[in-house]
Amino acid sequence: MSDQPQFTIKIDQNKFLPEGGREVHAIVSVEADSPGGGGPAAAPSADASEVIIIDTSGSMSYPDTKLRAAIAAAQTAVDTLRDGVHFAVVSGSNNAAMVFPQQGGLVPAGEETRRLAKQALSGLRASGGTAIGSWLRLADQLFDARPGGIRHAILLTDGKNQHESPEELDAALTRCGGRFVCDCRGVGTDWEVAELRKISSALLGSVDIIADPAGLVADFQAMTQAAMGKAVADVALRVWTPQTAKLRFVKQVMPSVEDLTVRRVESAPQAGDYPLGAWGAESRDYHVCVEVPPGDVGKELRAAWVKLVVPGAPGEEAQVLATGNVLAQWTDDEARSTRINARVAHYTGQAELAAVIQEGLQARKDGDVETATARLGRAVVLADEAGNDAITAMLRKVVDVVDPATGTVRLKRNVDKADEMQLDTRSTKTVRTRKDETVHTRRDETVHTRRGEG
Repeated sequence: MSDQPQFTIKIDQNKFLPEGGREVHAIVSVEADSPGGGGPAAAPSADASEVIIIDTSGSMSYPDTKLRAAIAAAQTAVDTLRDGVHFAVVSGSNNAAMVFPQQGGLVPAGEETRRLAKQALSGLRASGGTAIGSWLRLADQLFDARPGGIRHAILLTDGKNQHESPEELDAALTRCGGRFVCDCRGVGTDWEVAELRKISSALLGSVDIIADPAGLVADFQAMTQAAMGKAVADVALRVWTPQTAKLRFVKQVMPSVEDLTVRRVESAPQAGDYPLGAWGAESRDYHVCVEVPPGDVGKELRAAWVKLVVPGAPGEEAQVLATGNVLAQWTDDEARSTRINARVAHYTGQAELAAVIQEGLQARKDGDVETATARLGRAVVLADEAGNDAITAMLRKVVDVVDPATGTVRLKRNVDKADEMQLDTRSTKTVRTRKDETVHTRRDETVHTRRGEG
C-alpha cells in the first residue's frame, strides 16, 4: 500500500491530576501526509464511487433558477470526477429515480459517460414532493456494487422531508450509516437545518447552506474535488482503556464539532472503534475524556491507548496507521495539577459555542427572548475568546453586540432568514487556534508514530 498517505498522531494534554483526581482530557490530532512525507498531497484512491442526488420536487421550480443552478452544479460535479471513478446521478421527489445511467448501476467516468450524464441532467424537470430517505436508499443500492474503496454522495435539497415519516428517514439513515459518506447542501431557506444536520451527521458528511443558487456550481466543484482527493476509506479511531477506567466521550472538534461517543463499535476487550469515514491529505482533532480511579501521588497510568486503524474484514486483523498514549499521573504539586492544557480549553470552548448558538436560535424561534439573549450573548463571548471571526461576523447579523467582553447583546428585530440559517448551519465549524497566536501550547506528552513504526 505504498500509495497510502502516512498518518501521524499527536497528543496534547496536561497529564497531571491532583490527589483524588479522576478525569483525564486529551486532544488527539491526526494528520495525513503524502506517501513520501513531502507535504499534503495524498494519492487519491483509484477505487472510488460517487452518487449525485438532486432534489427535483416541485418547489425547485420556485424560482426556476434553483433547478437550473442545481443542474449546472451537478454537471460541474460530473466534469470534476476523475477518469475511472464509478458514478451515477439520482433525482429525488416523492421517490428516487435514476437520471444517469437510466438502467441503474454505476458507470466509470470517461468522456462519453460524462457527456451522456450532463445531457440527461439537462432534461430534468421539477414536480412532486420530498422523501429523502428513499433517495438515500437508492444511493445505498447503487453503492452495493462497489463494496470497497471510497463511497461518497452529494445530496442537494430545497425543502423539508414532508412526504415520508421521520421513522422512515431514521430507518434509511440506520441502513446507510457506515456504508457511504454524504455531504448535504440546502439551497434557499425553506429547508430545516436540524434535519439536514441529522442526515450529514449520521453519514459522516458536512452540511451547509447555499442561500443563493448562484453559489451551487463552485460548492459542488469543491465538494467533488475533496471527495476525489480521499485516499483511504473507512478509517476508525480505536480507543483502549484499562479495565478500571470509563471512557466518558470521544468528540471530533476540528474541523467541526461532532460527538462520536454513541457510534462506538466494540472491537476488542476494553477497546472500541469510532468510525471517521474516508481520509485524504488533511488533519482532524478529537477530544477524548477518560475517567480513571484515583492513584497514589507519583503513580503514572496509561489512561487510553489511541490507534488510527483501517478495520479488517471479520476474522482479519486491523491495519494500524498510527498510535498515541493518553497518560495520567497524580501529583501534590498544585501548579502542575491545576494547569489546563490550552488546546483542551480552546476546543472545550468551541464545543460549548456550537451548543449555545443552536440553543439560542431555537429559543428565538420559540419566542423565549430571555433564553435566546443569554445563549447568544454567551456565544459572542466564546467566539471572541476562540478568535472565531467567521462565527462572530454571523452572530452580529442576528444580535446587536453592546459589550463583547460580557456578552451583553440585544436580539435584532428583523433578521434575514438566510443569515439565521447560516449561523445555525456553521455553528459547529471550528478554528484551530486564536487568530493572534501560534501554537505554542506546551505538549506534556506528544507521540508521533507513523505507519509501520512501533
